[in-house]
Amino acid sequence: MSVKFLESDEKVNLYEQVAHRVQCLIEEGTLQPGDRIPSVRKMHQQMNVSISTVLEAYRLLEDRGLIGARPQSGYYVKRQILHPRDEPAPSAPPQLAREVDASLSVRINAALQDPQVIKLGAAVPGIDLFPIKALNRLMSQVLRQNPRLCHSYGGIPGCEPLRHEIARRMMDAGCAIAPDEILITNGTYEAIYLSLRAITQPGDTVALESPAYYGILEILESLHLKALELPTHPRDGLSLPDLENALNQGKVAACLLVTNFSNPLGSCMTDEQKQQLVGILEKYDTPLIEDDIYGELCFQGSRPKAVKAFDRKGLVMYCASFSKTLSPGLRVGWAIAGRYQARLERLKLFINLGTATPNQLVIAAFLANGGYDRHLRHLRRAYQEQVMRMTQAIYEYFPATTKVTRPQGGHVLWLELPKPFDSGKLYEAAYQHQISIAPGSMFSTTGDYQNCFRLNCGLPWSSEIQQAMKTLGNLVKQQE
Repeated sequence: MSVKFLESDEKVNLYEQVAHRVQCLIEEGTLQPGDRIPSVRKMHQQMNVSISTVLEAYRLLEDRGLIGARPQSGYYVKRQILHPRDEPAPSAPPQLAREVDASLSVRINAALQDPQVIKLGAAVPGIDLFPIKALNRLMSQVLRQNPRLCHSYGGIPGCEPLRHEIARRMMDAGCAIAPDEILITNGTYEAIYLSLRAITQPGDTVALESPAYYGILEILESLHLKALELPTHPRDGLSLPDLENALNQGKVAACLLVTNFSNPLGSCMTDEQKQQLVGILEKYDTPLIEDDIYGELCFQGSRPKAVKAFDRKGLVMYCASFSKTLSPGLRVGWAIAGRYQARLERLKLFINLGTATPNQLVIAAFLANGGYDRHLRHLRRAYQEQVMRMTQAIYEYFPATTKVTRPQGGHVLWLELPKPFDSGKLYEAAYQHQISIAPGSMFSTTGDYQNCFRLNCGLPWSSEIQQAMKTLGNLVKQQE
């Protein structure tokens, strides 16, 4: 490939000019999906610019989703989505508080223990995407350097080094948080459980997005709470007018939302919507439990702000973890509960005294050594690529009537087919081929979403996943 030397343009940064030249070659078809683009050193020679300029240009092209890096191989043109389909329509659940029955999700999750099953149903990340070797080295180091501390009861709030590192990272989410405002938990799940225990009584109603993550429904059932599902847009999230209407009627004791790249829709509220949400919460003095487990997994640009960033009265109880970004097995999460923090710490004492000290110290050390942001860049690109490949497979193998979400972060897709399609039947048929999906009815108390299902994009793309998608597409067509 021959590339012309750059002309002087004081209004455009040099790296942007390099990126523009390569982008033009992609758009014109000179560079095709899967083609290797010139190495950094070769581009540096061809365009007579510095290596750092080329690297910055390639990072910009990565952020735009046009190229991707392969270890020890270089940069390649990414596959682009062809023939985009419609998105699912905004949900319109019957706005009635309902008892929760999560027996279906319990049964389906139990079946996922089979190692032969291709796990497209559970929202699990690929373990090979995580820095396992580095974490294992740090575990050995932590145990050697803290032999007594690692085998002692830790303090209820958690290890100070980890709380300090989390407080620093919360600045990226727009939050100014002190380490002593943070409670370390056993993953996001425990953080949400403690938060609900702190602010509700059995029989209370909790407002949710619809469809809602089935793990949240499981927690509601265990605490004998009712769910009020509210209309939700697949891109913008919860309908704020419907939420305010519910709060005005006195139906709701608390709200529980996944505001950044929600599961299963992948929706992400804008900053303006988040500010409006906080204003509504303050008006009715209603607490919000914010599940931000996917907040770090944006595909492009800076990570979105948390709702907590706009909270001035301590009503937002922020919950997150490292399960989707570093290690699900270490089970390290946290809660920032504002005015309810003392209640959470008391409940944490009653339940398990604290979170495992070695696990906390390992993650604190990894965050402190400066490698986390570099790891996140690779992880975000991997999830973006996997979502794109899964989406392309849906376009190629599934009926033209299939609607699919277009998330800008996270690693799940939500599919909708014309009624009377039955995703429960698809689940049973797919399982016979050792493929799991998550039927839509798992994500609601209303009995809706029978014609929908969720797919996991957290696993690295492979020939096995491609064949699984082809098989799923054929099974879907059999119901037409």
